[in-house]
Amino acid sequence: MRLGTTEILLIVVLALVLFGGSKLAGVGKALGKSIKDFKNEVRDDDDKNADEEKKA
Repeated sequence: MRLGTTEILLIVVLALVLFGGSKLAGVGKALGKSIKDFKNEVRDDDDKNADEEKKA
């Protein structure tokens, strides 16, 4: 089941009505920061594993 343009627009409008623009902006910012931190941790973990493999 795929979402079309109309369904996505309806979801966005409902989210704006329920939460308001400023709260949605804060949620988006927090979500973006969380994703960025997660990617950095995964990258750091991969670097540590590569260093350990070189030493072995």
